[in-house]
Amino acid sequence: MSRTPELVVANGTVVNSFGRQNAHIVVQDGTIVRLVPASEPVPEAERTIDAAGRLVIPGGVDGHCHVAQVTGRFRTLDDYKTTSTAALWGGTTTIIDFGIPRDAQETPLAAVLHKKELAQESRCDVALHGSVVSWDETVPWQLEQLAAEGVRSVKMYTTNRGTTMADGDTILKVMREMVRLDGLTYIHAEHDPIIADCTAQHADDGRIGIEHLHRTRPELAEEISVKETLAMAEYTGAPVYFVHQSTPGAVDLVAEARSAGQEAYSETCPHYLTLDDTVYGSAFPEWYACCPPMRSAETVAALKERLAAGAIHTVSSDHSCYDLSQKRERTDDIRAMPHGLPGVETRMPVTFTAMMESARNTVEDFVEVFSAGPARINAVPGKGAIAEGFDADLVIFDPAEDRTVDGGSLHMGTDFSPFDGVRLTGWPAVVVAAGRVVVDAGAFHDPGPVGRFVARNGLREHTTAPAATPATV
Repeated sequence: MSRTPELVVANGTVVNSFGRQNAHIVVQDGTIVRLVPASEPVPEAERTIDAAGRLVIPGGVDGHCHVAQVTGRFRTLDDYKTTSTAALWGGTTTIIDFGIPRDAQETPLAAVLHKKELAQESRCDVALHGSVVSWDETVPWQLEQLAAEGVRSVKMYTTNRGTTMADGDTILKVMREMVRLDGLTYIHAEHDPIIADCTAQHADDGRIGIEHLHRTRPELAEEISVKETLAMAEYTGAPVYFVHQSTPGAVDLVAEARSAGQEAYSETCPHYLTLDDTVYGSAFPEWYACCPPMRSAETVAALKERLAAGAIHTVSSDHSCYDLSQKRERTDDIRAMPHGLPGVETRMPVTFTAMMESARNTVEDFVEVFSAGPARINAVPGKGAIAEGFDADLVIFDPAEDRTVDGGSLHMGTDFSPFDGVRLTGWPAVVVAAGRVVVDAGAFHDPGPVGRFVARNGLREHTTAPAATPATV
C-alpha cells in the first residue's frame, strides 16, 4: 500500500517557463511525484498548503555566487550556512559557487574540493564551477577530475592581473579541454590592458576614488573582451557563457554569435537592470563597488530591452558578501578596495520588478531567467521546472505584493544592500526546498545542513536527457 504523500501544495497556478496550469503539486521524498488538475479533489497528504490565488514557480537557481571567497587580502564575510539561508529567504533553492584558487599555490582541483567541504554546512543544494588562472601540464588531468566530481564548468577572468586573470593562451587551452570534457567555459570579460591604462590615467589625475569607478572601466573594455573571447570560442568550438554582462553591445555580440551557430550565453545581474551610474555620486557610493560598474541610464534601459527580447539567458546575483567596514577601508582608491555586492536574497524581487515593468515580459519569462535557464544551461539535473520526477523546490508568491528593502533586516551576513529603501514586488511567501517547507508566515525553519552537492551533467548529455515539457505536466 502506497504511503500518504508528505506534502501537497494545492490550488495554485503553477507557472513554468513553458506555460502554466492550475494544479495540486504532490510531493514525496523530496520529489514531485504528481501534478493533479485543480478541478480534481485535493489529494490527501501529511501537510497541505493552500496556494489558491497565488503563483507557484520552480525554486530559483542562482548560477553565480561567491561564498567564503578569498581574493587578495579580502575574504567575504559569509559561509555556506549564512548564504544558503539568505538564498532560501529569497526563493533560491540551488546556488552554484566557484572554486577559485585563493593564491598561486592552490590548484584548481584543490580549490573546488575545499569549497565542496565547506558546502557541507549548506541549507540548500549546491553545485560548483571550477576556475583556472594559469596553465600547466597538470591542468587537463585536474579538469578530468573535476568532471568526474560533477563540476562541468570552468571560469576564467580576462582582467585582474596578478590575482585571478588568465592569459589568452590559458583561456584557449582550457576551452579545448572543456570541449573534450563536454563542459562549459565561463568568462568574466573585461579587456585588461584598456582597464589598466584607463585606471592609471585616472590615478595620475587624482581621480581614483570610488566616485570615479564607472569612468575607469568603460563599456568598450567589456565589449572588446567579449568579441575576442567569442573568436577563441569559435576557433575551438567551445560553448561559452559570459557572466554579468552590463552593456547591450556585449549582449548583441553574443546574439550575433548564436545566430552564426555558436553556443554562447549571456548572463546579467539585478543591479545592472535597475541601478545606473548616478549611484557613484550618491552619499554612499561604496555600496555600489562592483566590476563591471553600473552604467548610464540609457545603457540600463537598453539592457532591459535586450532582456525583454529574450537575448539574455539568465539573471544571477554575483553574490559577494563584503560589509561596509571592508568597503570603506580604501574608498579613496578603487584599486585597493574589494568589489562585489550582496544579492542572493534580493535576486528574485529585483529581477521580477524590473521585468514586469515591460509589457513584453511574462511570469513565464521570469521563470526562464530565474530558474529554468540557469538549470538547463548549467546542466543541473532535477532543477528548473515543476514537473513529475523533478526536485520539490517550489516558491509560492503573490506577484502584486510589494515590500521595501531594509538592508539591515536581510540575512546575507552583511550590513547593507545596494537596494536599501527600494520598493519591490515579487517576494516569496512560502519556500519549499527538497520537499521541506523552509520559509512561511514570515519565518525561517532551519532544516540544518541538509543541502546536497549536485553533480552536474555534461552539456551534450544533459540536452539528450528527459526534460520537462507541457506534455509531462
